[in-house]
Amino acid sequence: MAALGKCFDPSGARFGIPSYPWRFAPEGLATRRQLRARGLRPGGQPVAAQVLRPRYRRGPLVAYLYRLDMAKPVRPMTPAKRRALECAMRARRTCPQCRTDAGYVIPRSLGLCIPYAYPDTTFAA
Repeated sequence: MAALGKCFDPSGARFGIPSYPWRFAPEGLATRRQLRARGLRPGGQPVAAQVLRPRYRRGPLVAYLYRLDMAKPVRPMTPAKRRALECAMRARRTCPQCRTDAGYVIPRSLGLCIPYAYPDTTFAA
């Protein structure tokens, strides 16, 4: 419980912005993921606070919090944006060697689809 006390700084004196232990943030603040679940986005507002989760031997995990009353609704998906995302995802699935859609996102570490990255290995179909 002492570790939680190190994360509690509602005035912002220690960390520069108000800080709270994990799961102890006040009402009216939310993370980006929580905003998105409500159909909202930060909308250009500055970070209002942060929650910290202590970790052993490393610095704490940090999640930034935004004010709910200043959040804006998520912009709707336009047909042009949908086409651009589909094109980008198709490019991530297309093997540069054989120019076919691999059916999965090609790992950047390989740069090629699995059959071309490992030509000596047989794969069950």
